[in-house]
Amino acid sequence: MNKLKHWNTKLQKCMIAGSLVVALSTGPVFGTGIAMAAKPTIQNDSLLEADAAVHQLARYQVDARLDEKKMTIHGTETVTYRNNTKDILDNIVFHTFADANRSKETQSGMFENSNERMAKENPDKKPEDFLGGIDINNVKSLGQPLKFDNTNQSLKVALGQALQPGQSITLELEFDVKIPYGSQRLSHYKNIINGAHWFPVLSVYNPADHTWDKTPYSTTFESDYYDSADYQVTMNVPADYQISMPGTLTVQDAEAGRKMVTATANNTREFVFFTSPDFKVESVTRDGLTIQYYYFDNQKDKKQIIDQYIDQAFKVINFFSEKYGKYPYPEFRIVESYVEGIAVEFSRMIQMGMIEGQPDISNHSAFVHEIAHQWFHALIGNNSEKESFLDEGFADFSMVYFYEKQGNPLNGFKVIQFDEVSLDSPLDATNDKVGDSPDAIFYKKGRQAIYELYRTLGEEKFDELMQTYFDQYVYKNATIEGLLQVVENKAGKKVRDDWEADLRQPNYSLKSEYRLTADEEAAYMYEQFKSIYHSVFVQFPEVPSETMSRIIDKTLQGEPLTIILSDRLTSDKATKQQDQLLNQFQGFFQIAGIKPTIITERQVLKNKLKKELGDSNIIVIGKPDANGFVQALKSGIIKRADTVGFKWQQIMNKSNQSGAYIIKHPYNQNRLMLHYFWTGDQMSDQTEDPFMAKAMESLNFSNHFYQYYVLNNAGKSSSEKKIENPYAKLFAE
Repeated sequence: MNKLKHWNTKLQKCMIAGSLVVALSTGPVFGTGIAMAAKPTIQNDSLLEADAAVHQLARYQVDARLDEKKMTIHGTETVTYRNNTKDILDNIVFHTFADANRSKETQSGMFENSNERMAKENPDKKPEDFLGGIDINNVKSLGQPLKFDNTNQSLKVALGQALQPGQSITLELEFDVKIPYGSQRLSHYKNIINGAHWFPVLSVYNPADHTWDKTPYSTTFESDYYDSADYQVTMNVPADYQISMPGTLTVQDAEAGRKMVTATANNTREFVFFTSPDFKVESVTRDGLTIQYYYFDNQKDKKQIIDQYIDQAFKVINFFSEKYGKYPYPEFRIVESYVEGIAVEFSRMIQMGMIEGQPDISNHSAFVHEIAHQWFHALIGNNSEKESFLDEGFADFSMVYFYEKQGNPLNGFKVIQFDEVSLDSPLDATNDKVGDSPDAIFYKKGRQAIYELYRTLGEEKFDELMQTYFDQYVYKNATIEGLLQVVENKAGKKVRDDWEADLRQPNYSLKSEYRLTADEEAAYMYEQFKSIYHSVFVQFPEVPSETMSRIIDKTLQGEPLTIILSDRLTSDKATKQQDQLLNQFQGFFQIAGIKPTIITERQVLKNKLKKELGDSNIIVIGKPDANGFVQALKSGIIKRADTVGFKWQQIMNKSNQSGAYIIKHPYNQNRLMLHYFWTGDQMSDQTEDPFMAKAMESLNFSNHFYQYYVLNNAGKSSSEKKIENPYAKLFAE
């Protein structure tokens, strides 16, 4: 999974440090079902299909009907399970993660903000509409009822007769699911239903401690820990619905106005679905692999964008197939949805957010990261509650590895070499130990540790090691200990011991010889800022030229920038306020690699006014009648301000106002002038902090596109003009 991975986290931290970021019908309460059991008949291995893989533990046959009006699913499920352990089992345990939706407290906190926004946008929705759950009606074997208990997202089935090693049993389950409104992994919103974790799935048995995994779904991160299995799932849906599921899909007519779509997906880690009456499907087949994108045709040229994403998917899959091991499935699916700031991996498919504007597909790192999860999650599984490093660290390293080999310097290895501060939690930490820092630990530090192994071994030996790791654990669940054993077998005990220390000890930091130098860091940060700002405006071409953050983009693209201070301030406090704002700007500019010219004297201003300043973007600071630039070009400024709707004279003649506006340069329509002003002798104490924060916010690429804003004497916004930035709410969250 990837949250807000379009931009480097180190960059975000620097920007925050520089004050840039100041500012993705109610059902019954389901109960526990208990039924008295007769002793079931145990089946032998011979009753399983002869071609079942040695590792295969289970086969599922699920028949379900979607009630799109009530937003419920009724299903029956037949599961054949083989006891591959050395233990005698008297019970079997299933995860019922749909029950995470029984209460707000057990739902994933990742979607809390988006659910709160949806509640405000839809006042008719009640709190209980955002909840759901799964009701297990009965469990049988060969028609005989079995005792079961569904508690805390864990369904325990008593077998009645012990299951010996090597024996298998077929269980039959009937269940009903209520789909919550909102943006949870299992949810419905607008015209889409997200169907993750919707039916009971066998948990993983741990032979070391002789227990089934009963961990509820994580409220802070992920708990995707399953054994691979074979699935045949039939969904009865309205005839006009498109449904995306993993595997080979076949369609049959059902009753009037409905159809049955059957998915056959063998050797698959988990089974999910997404469905909508408004999905369009673009499908491309190359060299035996079909890639499909399920999307909403909601903007001009959407199909062309989708085609480009599919092309990129082929490149990514081919790269990882070459480096790690061949992608073994005949299909791969991508689904567009309303998730914000989050992209999610599933077996043989990924869930992406809604496409906005004209995305920079070649640099859409979240897309590459999620595809990498097909190797590190879907094919090579792991306990993502206890060892998230194994999937998130390797997915993030693989994302960077891909970009490095594509010759993309901004998203390649320099991203990893730009070292962050050390962190207390070791890389082998569990989710509950890292708290709110999974991205910093598992993703960023994780990929650094893998990069260090890559540099230690060299590319050829690293690739050989990864191919061995893949061959050993494909369709299985890996552990850090198992990975370390592969490292020892391929690279020797010293390499294993050194790398194990990296993973298991706190405060891991990339070796100094593998980091960027100070000069390389400065150059890298400049290029990152340059790319990010420019891509924002390319993605949203409708944003007006007079936009405050655009002045940063223009400067980063090579245009000059001049800051002109007021030289006739009438109080020491006003001077200090001007200096404070200038210092804030200079701190940000230093991080971004921007070197503006600063003019403080009126005589220098006069000498440069017509020539140098006519070709420069301008940031003006201070009271209008105290700043020589504003005084000299006042009539042109007023005229330009009218074009953006800023009533210059009316606002400047009113006392105790402050704010900012941006216009085209009075001398040069290809340059911009941005004025941060106050109309009194100085700003009030109540205004000073909001003014400083708003100034930095206005230049931030992750905030809204401001043309002007005005604050009153209490520091509150009295008027503003802006274009909404769809990403702003994600950074705010």
